[in-house]
Amino acid sequence: MSIEEIRNYCLTLPYAVETMPFDDTTLVYKVGGKWFAVVDIIDHDKVVVKCDPDLAIELRDRHEEVTTAWHFNKRHWNSISLIGDLTDSFIYKQIYNSCILVINKNVTPRALRQEILEAVKEHEAQ
Repeated sequence: MSIEEIRNYCLTLPYAVETMPFDDTTLVYKVGGKWFAVVDIIDHDKVVVKCDPDLAIELRDRHEEVTTAWHFNKRHWNSISLIGDLTDSFIYKQIYNSCILVINKNVTPRALRQEILEAVKEHEAQ
Protein backbone atom coordinates (compact mmCIF):
# COMPACT_ATOMS: atom_id res chain seq x y z
CA MET A 1 0.00 0.00 0.00
CA SER A 2 1.34 3.41 -0.93
CA ILE A 3 1.28 6.69 0.93
CA GLU A 4 -0.98 8.08 -1.81
CA GLU A 5 -3.53 5.34 -1.11
CA ILE A 6 -3.43 6.10 2.62
CA ARG A 7 -3.78 9.82 1.94
CA ASN A 8 -6.65 9.38 -0.51
CA TYR A 9 -8.52 7.08 1.86
CA CYS A 10 -8.10 9.36 4.87
CA LEU A 11 -9.37 12.33 2.90
CA THR A 12 -12.50 10.44 1.79
CA LEU A 13 -13.65 10.24 5.40
CA PRO A 14 -16.18 12.97 6.25
CA TYR A 15 -14.72 16.06 7.89
CA ALA A 16 -11.18 14.68 7.63
CA VAL A 17 -8.41 17.19 7.05
CA GLU A 18 -4.72 16.81 6.37
CA THR A 19 -2.26 18.88 8.36
CA MET A 20 1.51 19.15 8.81
CA PRO A 21 1.83 20.54 12.34
CA PHE A 22 5.46 19.56 13.00
CA ASP A 23 7.49 19.66 9.83
CA ASP A 24 7.17 19.19 6.12
CA THR A 25 7.36 15.38 6.26
CA THR A 26 4.74 14.29 8.80
CA LEU A 27 1.12 14.14 7.63
CA VAL A 28 -1.46 14.21 10.41
CA TYR A 29 -5.08 13.43 9.60
CA LYS A 30 -7.69 14.95 11.87
CA VAL A 31 -11.42 14.88 12.31
CA GLY A 32 -13.12 17.49 14.48
CA GLY A 33 -9.66 18.86 15.26
CA LYS A 34 -8.45 15.54 16.72
CA TRP A 35 -5.84 13.16 15.29
CA PHE A 36 -6.83 9.80 13.88
CA ALA A 37 -3.90 8.86 11.60
CA VAL A 38 -0.27 9.84 11.08
CA VAL A 39 2.08 8.94 8.24
CA ASP A 40 5.56 10.16 7.36
CA ILE A 41 6.22 11.22 3.77
CA ILE A 42 9.86 10.09 3.87
CA ASP A 43 9.55 6.95 6.00
CA HIS A 44 6.15 5.89 4.66
CA ASP A 45 6.28 2.21 5.52
CA LYS A 46 3.77 2.54 8.34
CA VAL A 47 0.65 4.36 9.45
CA VAL A 48 -0.11 5.23 13.08
CA VAL A 49 -3.73 4.95 14.22
CA LYS A 50 -5.66 5.29 17.45
CA CYS A 51 -7.19 2.10 18.80
CA ASP A 52 -9.32 0.85 21.66
CA PRO A 53 -6.76 -0.28 24.28
CA ASP A 54 -8.02 -3.89 24.51
CA LEU A 55 -8.22 -4.25 20.74
CA ALA A 56 -4.77 -2.67 20.38
CA ILE A 57 -3.22 -5.45 22.46
CA GLU A 58 -5.18 -8.13 20.59
CA LEU A 59 -4.05 -6.79 17.19
CA ARG A 60 -0.41 -6.63 18.34
CA ASP A 61 -0.59 -10.22 19.55
CA ARG A 62 -2.21 -11.45 16.33
CA HIS A 63 -0.21 -9.52 13.70
CA GLU A 64 3.55 -8.95 13.75
CA GLU A 65 3.02 -5.89 11.52
CA VAL A 66 1.07 -4.17 14.32
CA THR A 67 3.20 -2.69 17.10
CA THR A 68 3.06 0.09 19.64
CA ALA A 69 3.52 3.51 18.09
CA TRP A 70 6.76 5.23 18.95
CA HIS A 71 6.30 8.70 20.53
CA PHE A 72 2.59 8.02 21.11
CA ASN A 73 0.61 6.74 24.07
CA LYS A 74 1.37 3.00 23.83
CA ARG A 75 -2.01 2.09 25.29
CA HIS A 76 -4.05 3.91 22.63
CA TRP A 77 -1.94 4.07 19.46
CA ASN A 78 -0.75 1.34 17.09
CA SER A 79 1.80 1.50 14.32
CA ILE A 80 0.77 -0.62 11.33
CA SER A 81 3.41 -1.68 8.84
CA LEU A 82 2.40 -1.18 5.23
CA ILE A 83 4.97 -3.79 4.25
CA GLY A 84 3.99 -7.34 5.04
CA ASP A 85 1.03 -9.67 4.86
CA LEU A 86 -1.75 -7.34 6.04
CA THR A 87 -4.41 -6.70 3.43
CA ASP A 88 -5.33 -3.24 2.24
CA SER A 89 -8.84 -3.76 3.59
CA PHE A 90 -7.43 -4.56 7.06
CA ILE A 91 -5.37 -1.36 7.02
CA TYR A 92 -8.30 0.73 5.78
CA LYS A 93 -10.49 -0.78 8.50
CA GLN A 94 -7.98 0.23 11.18
CA ILE A 95 -7.87 3.79 9.84
CA TYR A 96 -11.67 3.92 9.71
CA ASN A 97 -11.97 2.48 13.24
CA SER A 98 -9.48 5.08 14.45
CA CYS A 99 -11.53 7.87 12.91
CA ILE A 100 -14.78 6.60 14.48
CA LEU A 101 -13.09 6.13 17.87
CA VAL A 102 -11.75 9.69 17.79
CA ILE A 103 -15.15 11.08 16.81
CA ASN A 104 -16.93 9.22 19.61
CA LYS A 105 -14.36 9.79 22.36
CA ASN A 106 -12.57 13.04 21.58
CA VAL A 107 -14.66 15.37 19.43
CA THR A 108 -16.48 18.07 21.32
CA PRO A 109 -18.92 19.78 21.47
CA ARG A 110 -21.59 17.10 21.22
CA ALA A 111 -23.36 18.91 18.38
CA LEU A 112 -20.23 18.73 16.23
CA ARG A 113 -19.78 15.06 17.13
CA GLN A 114 -23.37 14.30 16.05
CA GLU A 115 -22.94 16.26 12.81
CA ILE A 116 -19.80 14.31 11.92
CA LEU A 117 -21.39 10.96 12.83
CA GLU A 118 -24.35 11.74 10.56
CA ALA A 119 -21.97 12.52 7.71
CA VAL A 120 -20.15 9.23 8.35
CA LYS A 121 -23.45 7.32 8.19
CA GLU A 122 -24.23 8.95 4.85
CA HIS A 123 -20.71 8.14 3.64
CA GLU A 124 -21.16 4.47 4.62
CA ALA A 125 -24.48 4.28 2.78
CA GLN A 126 -22.87 5.27 -0.52
